[in-house]
Amino acid sequence: MSEERFEPLIVGFLCNWCSYRAADLAGTARIKYAPNVRIIRVMCSGRVDPTFVLKALARGADGVMIAGCHPGECHYLEQNYKTMRRYSMLRHMLGAMGLEPERVRLQWASAAEGVQLAAAIDEMVEQVRKLGPLNWPGIWSEDGGRLEAIEKLAEEHAEAMEVKA
Repeated sequence: MSEERFEPLIVGFLCNWCSYRAADLAGTARIKYAPNVRIIRVMCSGRVDPTFVLKALARGADGVMIAGCHPGECHYLEQNYKTMRRYSMLRHMLGAMGLEPERVRLQWASAAEGVQLAAAIDEMVEQVRKLGPLNWPGIWSEDGGRLEAIEKLAEEHAEAMEVKA
C-alpha cells in the first residue's frame, strides 16, 4: 500500500512589471521550480483584491502567492504599500476564519530576481504541503473540477486584471 504525496495547488497573482518578468526570467534561464503554481498576471500587486484570494481558496486552491515590485519601486507609485496593508488584513481575516494564514504569501521580486522567485515558490509549495489540503467546506472532491475552476479565475477577472492571459 503506497501513500500518495500531497501536491498542493497554488494560485500566484504576479505583478506584470516585476514578478511576472521574474517568473519569465526563471523559465528562460531554465531554473527549476515546483510546477504547482498557476500564475495569473495582474498589472500591479495593488490590484489584487482580497476577494480574489478568498475566491481562489474557495474554488480549491491550497495556497495563494501575491508577488509584486519591491516597496518603493512600484510602477504605479505606492500601490505595493496598499498590497502590504491588504495582505496584513487578509492574514488576520484568514486566522479569524480558522484557516492557516501561512496559506497566503506576499513576495517581492524584481524583474531580475528569477532565482529568488523560484526559491520562494519552492518554499511556499513545501510549506503548504506540510499544512496539508485545505479541505474548505463546500469545495468539491478531486474530480478535475478544482483545476478547471482555478483556470477560470483569469477569465472571470479579466476586466479587473487589465491584462489578457
